[in-house]
Amino acid sequence: MPRQSNSVNIGAHELMECHEILSCMVNAINQFQLLQPHCQDQYLQNILQNQLSFMTNEYNAVVNALQQKANVGSLPSVKSNIGATPTYGMNRNSVPESPNASINQLNDKDISSAMLGTHKASAVSKMHAALEFTDSKLREIMIQGSKNCADQAYETWNYMNQRGYYQVPTFDQTTTKALLNSYQPNALYSNQQQTY
Repeated sequence: MPRQSNSVNIGAHELMECHEILSCMVNAINQFQLLQPHCQDQYLQNILQNQLSFMTNEYNAVVNALQQKANVGSLPSVKSNIGATPTYGMNRNSVPESPNASINQLNDKDISSAMLGTHKASAVSKMHAALEFTDSKLREIMIQGSKNCADQAYETWNYMNQRGYYQVPTFDQTTTKALLNSYQPNALYSNQQQTY
């Protein structure tokens, strides 16, 4: 009877990336738990709770995938149904920002901003990790994890934009058109269908 090996085929660099990603996932979950009791807006509370639940399930899926590498499945994906149109432009009556003097001043803008920053940083770190993996299944898990963070960041950003917490500055139409029209398709490849 052949002897079963208990060894796991994963490179040292990949293992360190996994350790870093899982540590960041734990910190993100903990941060969201700390923010939760300070939410005033029920809509933001729902977003935070749904994202916290999703992040916890995603963390468990990554841990299971790494510990049972032979049975690596796929990561769940965010089901986003955001259909709101962004509001562009700056509100000229904006109040200048400064750090809060105490935790008692924490408000929904602070909470949603912390959520957004967490998702942005997590998306970048997971995509960076994906670029370092040699195992294709683990690589796909990290790519999906990065996309999940990007989708949750967009959901959070959309909430912030609709509440006036995150404004989108714009250029005048002349500058916008000049920048958009400063590039043209490559004539050599523009009429050919690409398959990779």
